[in-house]
Formats: sequence, C-alpha cells, structure tokens
Amino acid sequence: MVGPTQSNGVVHHTLSRNLPHGGTLNDLIARDAPRKAELLALASTLPSHVLTERQLCDLELLMNGGFSPLDGFMTEATYSSVVENLRLPSGLVFPIPITLDLSAEEIEKSGIKPGAKLALRDFRDDTPLAIITVSDVYKPDRKKEAQLVFGTNDILHPSVHYLEKVAQDFYIGGTLEAISLPAHYDFVELRFTPADLRRQFERLNWTRIVAFQTRNPMHRAHRELTVRAARERSCNVLIHPVVGLTKPGDIDHYTRVRVYKAILPKYPQGMATLSLLPLAMRMGGPREAVWHAIIRKNYGCSHFIVGRDHAGPGKGSNGKDFYGPYDAHDLVEKYKDELDIEVVPFQMVTYLPDTDEYIPENDVPAGVTTLNISGTELRRRLRVGHKIPEWFTYPEVAAILQQSYPPRSKQGFTIFFTGYYNSGSKEIAQALQVSLSQDGGRQTTLLLGETIRSELSAELGYSKSERDRNINRLAFVAGEITKAGGACIAAPIAPYEEAREAARSQITKFGGFFLVHVATPLEACKKRDRHGVYERATRGEIKGFTGIDDPYEVPKKPDLTVDVTKQSISQIVHSIILALEKENYLGER
Repeated sequence: MVGPTQSNGVVHHTLSRNLPHGGTLNDLIARDAPRKAELLALASTLPSHVLTERQLCDLELLMNGGFSPLDGFMTEATYSSVVENLRLPSGLVFPIPITLDLSAEEIEKSGIKPGAKLALRDFRDDTPLAIITVSDVYKPDRKKEAQLVFGTNDILHPSVHYLEKVAQDFYIGGTLEAISLPAHYDFVELRFTPADLRRQFERLNWTRIVAFQTRNPMHRAHRELTVRAARERSCNVLIHPVVGLTKPGDIDHYTRVRVYKAILPKYPQGMATLSLLPLAMRMGGPREAVWHAIIRKNYGCSHFIVGRDHAGPGKGSNGKDFYGPYDAHDLVEKYKDELDIEVVPFQMVTYLPDTDEYIPENDVPAGVTTLNISGTELRRRLRVGHKIPEWFTYPEVAAILQQSYPPRSKQGFTIFFTGYYNSGSKEIAQALQVSLSQDGGRQTTLLLGETIRSELSAELGYSKSERDRNINRLAFVAGEITKAGGACIAAPIAPYEEAREAARSQITKFGGFFLVHVATPLEACKKRDRHGVYERATRGEIKGFTGIDDPYEVPKKPDLTVDVTKQSISQIVHSIILALEKENYLGER
C-alpha cells in the first residue's frame, strides 16, 4: 500500500491514493469501528506516554502518510542510517530523523522494552491516538546527530537547543497502530491529509502542482513569484504553510492563515488553493529542504519551490548564517531524480515604482529605482503604527497584521521587579500602580510576591526548584495579563537568573517586559526591616532565606537598576515611566 517503487534503476517515494484517510494501512484499520473500539480498549490497559507538541506533529504526519514511507518512529538502525547517510535502510532518501524521545525514568516506570506496547496520548486532552509496539530502546549520540543533521553544535540553532535542552535521553522505535488523528478545532476546512488533497487535485483535474512552503505571512512579492513559477511550468499553486512548530518568535499561525485566506482571491481564478501542514519544523536548512520536498510529493505535488536560505534559522554564535543562501538548492538538486519532484528555485522579486510591477531582481536594468521592505522594517512599522504601503502588501493583509500586532501604545507589558526582601520593591510597585492607574488607558494589575505565594503557591517551600516553580506561575499570570493588553506589575524576590530569564521569554511572546533590579544593598535592607525577619533568619529560625543562607544572583542585563538608598520612590517611579514612554508603551491610545 505504501512504499518505494523503482523505475530505470531509481527508487522513488510513492503514496497509495486508495486509502480513505491518510496514507498508512493502520489508518485504514483504525477507521473500522470494531477495530477502533478494540484499540481504545487496549490503550486503556497499557502504560501511556503523553506526547509533546513536537511529537504530536510527528505522529500526525506518520499516521496520515505525510512522512511516507515511514510507518513508525525510527529504530536505532533506521535512525543511524538517516543521520549518517540521509537514507533509510531500504535505500530511500530521507534526511531528518523522526524519533520518539522518553526519559529514563519514564522508560523504567512504564516497563518499556522491545515487544512492549505503549499508548500515545494527546497532551491537550489525554486522548489515545495510537499504540506503538516497541522494537528497540536506544540512547542516541545527540552531539553527533546535531553535527551531521544540522551541521553544527551551536546552541543558537533551534534544533540543537532542542537536542541539548529539551529532548529526553532515550529514543524508542517501533511500528504504530493508529486509533485516530489528532483533533483540530481551527481552520478545519483547510486541514487535508495527503490522500484528501490528492483526491481534491483529481476532482479539480490538476496534474501539475507547485507547492509553496511558508512559515511567514505572504505579501504581493510572494504572490508574484508563485504566479511566475506556475506560469513558467504550466502548474497550479498549492500554498502549503506550516502550522505546527516553526522558529521561536515567528508570527502565530492564526494570523498567518487569515493572511493566506485574504491573499488567495488575488490569484487568477482557479490557479491556487490553500492547505495547512501540521509539521514541526527543525529549521534544518539543506536537509530540511529535501524533507519538505518528500512531504510535498506525498501530498501529490509535482513541483516544489525551494527558497533562498530555505528553512534557515538565521545566524549562529559567530554572527554568520548557519547555511549558505543556496545550500538547500544544491542538496535538493542532488537528489531530485530520486525524489521524483521538480525543484523550482526561488526567484527573489523586487518592486519597480515607475512601472508598478514586481520583477526578478536579476532582471532589473541598471539604474532603475527599486523598493523593498525588510522583515525588520515591517515589524517596526507595525510596532509604531505606521502605514504599510499597498505596493508592498494588500490592504486586507495589512489590516490583519495591524489587528494581530497593534502598535506598542496598544500592547500590554510587564514590569518585573527583583531584589532582596525589604529592598523597597513592594513600595515602588505600589506607587507605580497608582501612577499608571491615574493616567488610565490600561488596566493595571499588581502581583506582589506574598500575594502569589498565598494565592497560587501556598504549597511550595523555598528550595530552588520550588522558587523556580513559583516564578513560573507568576510569569504565566503576567503573560496572560500582558497578552490581554493590560499592564502587570510583578514584585517577587526572584533570586535566580535562569528563572527570571525564563519569565522574560514567556512574557515577551505577548508584549513588553522590563526587568527592574532594585539594588538596595543587603545591609540597608536589614536596617529597613521593622519586623525582625532578617534577625530570625540569621539565628536559623527561618531556613532558605535569600541573602542569609540562600544566594541572590544579581541580574546580568536588567532594563533598569534602582536603589532606594540613593533615589526616592517618586524618582524611581518616574524613571520607569520614562523607560515605558521611550519604548512607546505609553503613547496615545
């Protein structure tokens, strides 16, 4: 049903068109009601693994045929072959390892060993989606994996960071019995399996389809280059954006899909369609481009646009791009005969204001004026509320982006104080709340350390892990307030740098974050202590007290440093207000 074919001595990827939902035999079995009931009953008796978001994306594409010819997570032999040779043991090209990582603790607790069965559950609602029959359990060399697959061990590469900081120590390989595909509640009309999409192409009588991979909003230039690619090769266009995991900091897929839906009518009638791809990207450059080509072939495409620096994650620690601009082109070209899909090089186009048209950069005559807006400039215009010109994007697209990414004067923010107990952070926070509230415009919420401790973290003690958990909870609440456009003032002690930076990372997804170090010296904090707390801690009556028997890590990069022994509360509040105004958070609303 699914597997390789061979013609003229070349092995090709194929996917059966006959399966009703997806591309594996297990999907066909799981759609049979009695068999599905049996699998559900079996899953309820088995140990379970709750899938991470990345694992969930991988499982969906394993079950629906997007990763054909794979029928499960890779065994050690398959993994090693892919990492070292870009091929499955069968000889088929497959460049990215698809692995299921588990901790040693979970493996021991669940009794996972060859021959064992494990239910795989959706992290969102605990629904059993599949049963894996374990073939082997192995400990990978993740540094080797990073170097060979991604060409680097630089932690700034998102997938290297994942391997070093997120992935568990062991991989398990095995075959899958599918119970059901993950449920989706957003844009369900655009979520097609490979078999679904192939049938749609047949209904439309499309035989030549060029796929456009994207994880960013589309503008007029993208529409122009895809139309050119389609016309030059007599193709129709599949806009096939990734809506699984992309690069941290990318625009959310809800906004992007609204943009794609708005731009679709700008194509000539009947030329283009839109379908969503639930892929967890690795940002793996050349190897990822080959992977993307295989996936698009499985979805029924005959052509695939490979972009400049395709799936590149940006710059590494040395300040240079991880991959060359055309490395992806070269690698896909190397394997194109085996992939059985034609590669379409991405042609950068630029705008000519004198003729109001987009043309390839290489075709621009010398001395002709061109215009362009970089991603950085677009984000700046959105941040400050400047108009996005119609020559760059369509008004409908601009309106969607401006709605989802309002200027800073309409965004929420968090002021996060850190300092010793009795440093004055509480008094500054309370005064700042009054100052912001009197100006109006935003709802202002004050989260004092003792409030969070009593209301959200009453069961926690003061070990490092418990302190970190407390700050994680505070950051979650502050992030939700920020996301809603409010102003949040948080005033914990927050003695550890890693927890503070994790809070910054969490909150900056939604708006502004200002770390204020209240650097009042410890001796001054002790003198200000009217309740004798420091004395009790010094006598050993209070354990784990910051500054006495527990450390305080001075922030490495605070946004503002203040000291109540050198400045009045009003002066400090004024300096915070000025910092907010400088970053346009207190502009006209």
